[in-house]
Amino acid sequence: MKKTILIIHTGGTISMSEDAVTGAVKPGEHNPLTEKTKALTELANIIVEEPFNLPSPHITTTEMLVLKNLIEMHFHKSQIDGVVITHGTDTLEETAYFLDLTVHIDIPIIVTGAMRSSNEIGSDGLYNLIESIRVASNDEAKSKGVLVVLNDEIHTAKNVTKTHTSNVSTFQSPQYGPIGIITKRGIVFHHAPTNQECYNISTITKRVALMKAYAGMDSTLLDAIKDLKYDGVVIEALGQGNLPPAAVDGVKRLIDNQVPVVLVSRCFNGIVQDIYGYDGGGKKLKELGVIFSNGLNGQKARLKLLIALSYTSNIKEVEEIFLH
Repeated sequence: MKKTILIIHTGGTISMSEDAVTGAVKPGEHNPLTEKTKALTELANIIVEEPFNLPSPHITTTEMLVLKNLIEMHFHKSQIDGVVITHGTDTLEETAYFLDLTVHIDIPIIVTGAMRSSNEIGSDGLYNLIESIRVASNDEAKSKGVLVVLNDEIHTAKNVTKTHTSNVSTFQSPQYGPIGIITKRGIVFHHAPTNQECYNISTITKRVALMKAYAGMDSTLLDAIKDLKYDGVVIEALGQGNLPPAAVDGVKRLIDNQVPVVLVSRCFNGIVQDIYGYDGGGKKLKELGVIFSNGLNGQKARLKLLIALSYTSNIKEVEEIFLH
């Protein structure tokens, strides 16, 4: 018996084509993927939604909330068995992780995209869409959180990241690798997430800044963030979670003003830890009240802090959220 799969098209390269004269890749009047809906019905019963058609740099948490609400509406009204979202690759991992943290249903939710537009040689969009429908129809994909499917691999939203500007194998999970693969004969999961978390939110009203640490960094930008009245800041720190000493006073002033500061590493492997006891070292920062994140990259930690601040105003609770 065929499953019922909700396909949500949001835009991105997967729905674009290349202008033969200028070479520019951009959205056209029609999404080429919607023309393939009939062919996809051999795989599943298909429901199609296209709430917007945006390049992924145009996606904000407003659009992410639209997707959350649309998925939950269809889940309760349409008896869907799975969801596939087509999305531009630049911010795909952020939308996937946002939904992973905010949608609490156990059916498979798959996010996919393409690195080559529909009329390019070797276009990967339709192939990734077909593979995503196959995964969304697979019972073993249930209760694993939001998954990202491209290039015959299945990744968790928490760990996956875009690692190459143009290569079709750009999406990787640096620390842990994919949790499954897709073959012509079937879907194979070889491990699964050990824990999931979900936060019931309806709006995002806070502002969280993201910045990267560098040699010689001082407190100037941190003070600007405080003066601009941001609600939180995520810093991609050095190594295991260290900052140049000239930046420490800026961090302290933010914390003194009840602005949570979350630390991740600018390294793409490993986690931040309060190890070093020198001025600007992780141990000193932890003593100041800096929140250490557990293995997230900067863009995902920013989303998690936004969601946490929408969920609670208690800084201790925010810190506990980042322990997961």
